[in-house]
Amino acid sequence: MSSFKLNILAGTLALVSTAYAHGHVNKYTLNGKTVTGGVNGGLNRNPKPDTAAWLADNIDNGFVIDPTSPDIVCHKGGIPGTGSVTVAAGDTISLTWDQWPQSHAGPVIDYLAPVAGDFAAVSKASLGFTKIAESGLNNGKWAGSDVLIANGLTWPVTIPTSVAPGNYILRHEILALHEGNRQGGTQFYPQCINIVVTGSGINALAGGTPATQLYKANDPGVLFDIYNKPTSYPIPGPPLMSGGGAATPPPPAVPAPAPSKTGISPTTLQTVARPSATKVSTGGNNGGNGGNGGATAAKWAQCGGQGFNGPTKCADGSTCQAQNPWYSQCL
Repeated sequence: MSSFKLNILAGTLALVSTAYAHGHVNKYTLNGKTVTGGVNGGLNRNPKPDTAAWLADNIDNGFVIDPTSPDIVCHKGGIPGTGSVTVAAGDTISLTWDQWPQSHAGPVIDYLAPVAGDFAAVSKASLGFTKIAESGLNNGKWAGSDVLIANGLTWPVTIPTSVAPGNYILRHEILALHEGNRQGGTQFYPQCINIVVTGSGINALAGGTPATQLYKANDPGVLFDIYNKPTSYPIPGPPLMSGGGAATPPPPAVPAPAPSKTGISPTTLQTVARPSATKVSTGGNNGGNGGNGGATAAKWAQCGGQGFNGPTKCADGSTCQAQNPWYSQCL
């Protein structure tokens, strides 16, 4: 094979490997029932699944980069699902992502758009979205990385009690800001599900915002540098609706420590053994194994950055190269 073709192949594999480092919603839970399969991705399946989730061309876990593109509505090439799920106003849907990298920090934002008629006949351009929940940077923790990951990659979305009965599109989205310090660098990951809302609410959410007008590339919360140790973050998009929420999942349960036979509390023992909090893995070279024993990071995988505790030694043929203070990659 010629060197030209090898270079093309290497570049293609790099793009694919990078894309697979992202994620998508692969299941959701409501009323104690978990629904899996057909949640974004799968646009090219034949026959197409009968699902409440919109199908989209993001089988590679890719993202949308242009907030004014039609792809911003419900992901790349998104088309409506033919099914729906029913949820009462005031109840919660829990959305679970298949994976999400710690480095892809950003907000989690949720919207509803009313649907007139059948879901399968929805025109994306006709949808007007109202923001029902948002969460960004709180006490130094990013919703779309720290909190999501700590909660097992699951995010709860509560339908406000004031929402009137009817058909709606639930639009759940993470903005990844790891390259948001330059215009056009922020990555959008919208996910859509058809829901039927029941209850006694009276707010039909008329007059929402078309998805292509939710954000501009230079909005303060889209063009944003996460590497300057920010203490606050302006969540982009239209204002939160009255009665909406700043949803944050509860912290994961921590099992109580077992009694100590030595007379020294387990907490004390753990504190003595814990590395200094000031120690930061930079992943600037190909040496060491970080905090992950003898593990080796695969080519294209993360291998360092502030707060990273995984392997810093790269697979043969690659070295750990710093991309920014928060992210190093095996290249």
